[in-house]
Amino acid sequence: MSKLPNKFERLEKLIGKDNINVLKNKTILVLGVGGVGGYVVESLTRSGIGKLIIVDNDVVDETNLNRQIIALKSTIGLKKVDVLENRIKDINEECEVIKISEFITPDNIDVLFTEHIDYLVDACDYIDTKKSIIKECIKRNINFISSMGTAKKLDPSKLEITDIRKTYNDPLARILRKYIKDEKINKKIDVLSSTELPRKTEGLGSSAFVPSSAGLLISSYIIKKMIDC
Repeated sequence: MSKLPNKFERLEKLIGKDNINVLKNKTILVLGVGGVGGYVVESLTRSGIGKLIIVDNDVVDETNLNRQIIALKSTIGLKKVDVLENRIKDINEECEVIKISEFITPDNIDVLFTEHIDYLVDACDYIDTKKSIIKECIKRNINFISSMGTAKKLDPSKLEITDIRKTYNDPLARILRKYIKDEKINKKIDVLSSTELPRKTEGLGSSAFVPSSAGLLISSYIIKKMIDC
């Protein structure tokens, strides 16, 4: 009798059954499930991560249609975490999903840390929260990576994961570089950043391919870290 196919058979051929089991036992929190974070969750789900904590207080808006994987005509007006939970379960019903539908600030950041977390992805836009994530993850010894700006960028080939001290052409990273210097933080801070010069636009112009590529790079980086390859 031939072996029945399973949804992670192709990934298992690539990384091995033992590593599939490693991923099934990992918990990842994604803060912000928009352009970047939505693709992080999508690819982590399709990689067999066993537990996902998704955090966002926003609803799907028509302006999200050009770049967010959860944005469809049929999902406009719905809570992003609800839409994403349904998508996760439609891909892998065995994945445990915890939803936090709150706007995270330094004042309520503790709500993120009620569960064990193997990795935290910061894909939010609020600078004070990003600063607090850095401080809290270091204090709690939690592995994390923070997404810098993907708006006003058009070239996904300029994206890279690096220590924040090595970033350039990224206004958001510049603010956080000053913060870690002022706070005398010496630990390596992994970030996803673009070396492309921001384009001069009215408002935060954004494409379909830069945020999505950023999300895929982040999840690839995490998966490789977890299975040590």
